Amino acid sequence: MQSPHSVKFSGFRPSVMGRNGMVTSGHPLASQAGVQTMMAGGNAIDAAIATAAALGVVEPHSSGVGGDGFILIYQAETGTITGVNATGPAPYAANRDLYLQQGGIPMKGILSVSIPGLVDGWLQAHQRYGILKLDQVFDPAISLCENGFPISHKFANALRGEHPRFAEDPYTCAIFTDDGQPLKAGEILYQRDLGGTLKEIAAKGRETFYQGEIAQAMVAFSQAYDGLLTEKDLLDYQASWVDPIHTTYRGYDVYEMPPNSSGHILLQELNIVEHFDLQSMGCNTAECVHLMVEAKRLSFADREKYVADPDWVDIPLEGMLSKAYAAQQAERIDPSQMLTEVVAGTPEQFEDTTCFCVADRWGNAVCVLQSIQSGFGSSLVAGDTGILLNNRMTYWHLEANHPNCLMPGKRVRHTMNPVIVLKDGRPFLICGTPGADTQVQTNLQLVTHIIDFGMTPQEAVEAPRWRSLQNPMESTVPHTCADVLQLEDRFSHQTRQGLAEKGHDLQILGDWDGPGNAQVIMINHHPYALIGGADPRRDGYAIGC
Repeated sequence: MQSPHSVKFSGFRPSVMGRNGMVTSGHPLASQAGVQTMMAGGNAIDAAIATAAALGVVEPHSSGVGGDGFILIYQAETGTITGVNATGPAPYAANRDLYLQQGGIPMKGILSVSIPGLVDGWLQAHQRYGILKLDQVFDPAISLCENGFPISHKFANALRGEHPRFAEDPYTCAIFTDDGQPLKAGEILYQRDLGGTLKEIAAKGRETFYQGEIAQAMVAFSQAYDGLLTEKDLLDYQASWVDPIHTTYRGYDVYEMPPNSSGHILLQELNIVEHFDLQSMGCNTAECVHLMVEAKRLSFADREKYVADPDWVDIPLEGMLSKAYAAQQAERIDPSQMLTEVVAGTPEQFEDTTCFCVADRWGNAVCVLQSIQSGFGSSLVAGDTGILLNNRMTYWHLEANHPNCLMPGKRVRHTMNPVIVLKDGRPFLICGTPGADTQVQTNLQLVTHIIDFGMTPQEAVEAPRWRSLQNPMESTVPHTCADVLQLEDRFSHQTRQGLAEKGHDLQILGDWDGPGNAQVIMINHHPYALIGGADPRRDGYAIGC
């Protein structure tokens, strides 16, 4: 699998290999749920839904049935890639005047909640491609709810940070504390109400979640807390099947979700860096990192100017993804100095999230990003349903002329972007990561580490990681600007010095404190083998069979 230009980099963990199935996810118990499902006869979609449901149990701070997401699917029988957009819109009662009167959109609480879209996405994908019954697919997650699981040190740290909020509310206090004290690492977390909700969905399907008992319970909770969610919001919602967008990169076909996902940014970045010889620059040198950061900055500027819900705004997507536009953008990059001002180009001339990857023995591949927005979402559990509700409303802009301006029934612009890369028409690479606007930056590093520098999946996810903070949505303070380049401490002194000389304002992180929780599966077809890599920066784990 190594290219003739492979980089000598020893991974901290070994690459995980298998022939019958592979799951890489943000938690070992979720990866185990997916593999268990495939060993019971399920395919990659069955395993993906099993993994997705389990992640909502073991990583409730990152995703769950109260959130939304994107599902990207390669179907081996037809050789086609399709996607499910399971992102929910703003409630009909949400409008910018309401939030402006309150001084903005709150980061937490009931007014930060948008319509949960993920469940319908799961069920539509399963209905079209799954082969096991839904109760079999949900069984591992239900078992984790009812029998409990020991929480990790990282999860315990997250619970301590959220404790002041959780301790104040009777529903969250009953689940996430031990007699009012935050749960400690190794203690058992039970979520029996959530287990009941998953059983209800498995037995009755989408109707119960969007117009039946669960829907009524969520609406009643929202109204009791002075929220905006109504029965009509849920009744009218439906996830949508979409055609992925794609580009080519050095002979590979790279597929992403279209807007309202930000997946176009990765494709634009790859189109730009394809004009440069990365191998001659060297992996993670100042020259290579500088080039990628500048490609990122140019691509993000386009997103800020053009991209939002495509049902509401016209996006010059064909131009943004064209090779001619990329050539024009590449000419804007100065190899010796960072751009002092980054503005959008003119493409119209050219017309706490979680990620996991699944591949099965039949050649099917799935990449999923799902989220409740920031850590623990709204920090509210919808009564006796056990559902932790999202705080996705915080991603809206309130500027009237911004393409991503809040409107009732409109879908917010998302950072989530699952990736599938084909070689000669068959899956070669499945990858992704959580991390807001970091996602397309980390994915750029993963794809180039593997294609340009011949790394294994595990080497790629463990390589020193950078993050450029430049756009409004990337700052820790919403809608304010930052311009800093974060580097893990494992980058060489020579790389740091070279980047500083090019004008980058550097912030050095700990050895393993970089962003994201990257997951990668590489597929070898002769002979057929699945090779997985999972990020040691968080609780990620790859399991094969």
